[in-house]
Amino acid sequence: MRLDAVSATFTAWLSNPEIPELPHQLAVGWSGGADSTALLLALKAKGHDVQAWHVDHGWRESSQLECEALAQQARSWEIPFFSARLAFSGQTNREAEAREGRFAQFLAWSRESGITTLCLAHNRDDQAETVCMRLLQGAGAGGCRGMQSERTYQGLRIIRPLLHIGGTALREALSLAGVTWFEDPSNHDTTIWRNRIRHELFPRIAATGLNPQQLFLRWQRQAQRLALELEAGADAVLAQAANSKDGLMVLPWAVWANSSAPIRARVLQRMMVATLGEGVTPGRRHILLVEQWTARGGRGGLDLSGCRLQRRQGRLHLRPRTSACAVTRS
Repeated sequence: MRLDAVSATFTAWLSNPEIPELPHQLAVGWSGGADSTALLLALKAKGHDVQAWHVDHGWRESSQLECEALAQQARSWEIPFFSARLAFSGQTNREAEAREGRFAQFLAWSRESGITTLCLAHNRDDQAETVCMRLLQGAGAGGCRGMQSERTYQGLRIIRPLLHIGGTALREALSLAGVTWFEDPSNHDTTIWRNRIRHELFPRIAATGLNPQQLFLRWQRQAQRLALELEAGADAVLAQAANSKDGLMVLPWAVWANSSAPIRARVLQRMMVATLGEGVTPGRRHILLVEQWTARGGRGGLDLSGCRLQRRQGRLHLRPRTSACAVTRS
């Protein structure tokens, strides 16, 4: 291994001013793939006290052997390695199931270790694919901002330091350093949305002479600008909110009704988080129902996921429901 050959490159990746400040002690979600391997070694080269957190989704029998190889590799780099294998239930939406299990395990390791910052290795190409996928799924400006460089999930600070680096550059640096990585066969499973975009849609766009990464990253920047405008509009609406006798947020109906539909959608999202907790968001279907209900003057109540909208005495109320259907989580 020739890490000295790329140590300057690794350091440069993590010196980008757009990257949030990183603490000395942190963890990396390490799959064993090229991207997370490059991030793990870059953080190690920059002097961070880093741990490798590996979650085996349990989709393949061979992944157990890969986990053993990763443990040995981490020992050779003197990086603490933690692993867990999920019990795959075989549900239809295995990606959502894997994500939920993965983050539950990350939170458990965070509590056990005291490490409160987790770095993930999503890169520039992943960002473009995410924006494309969310556009195809009908997301608005907020969703099409793509992955954020920093967010907090149930107290765990999550940072993506490589969103400005392309996947090719990551692989080239590892090859120059003589570092190998695992190629997950599931990355070529085109029943998965992201893989269809990566292996089918983007090559077809490129064949027309357009660069799909540049195309969707340009829209991401526009979506970020629009999202900031929506956030400012929502701030102005929520500045007029008050608390009801039972401590729930209420708004003047006229302020709600006279706002634009995109601002109402953002206000609704923030009210649901305040009422139901972090990670809860209305689906597209619910936002359309809210618009129809608002156009009718708010007559009658409207049941959403886990809550109920009501107009009472010139005010908009959002209340949790005792018997709630499943909520949609971002």
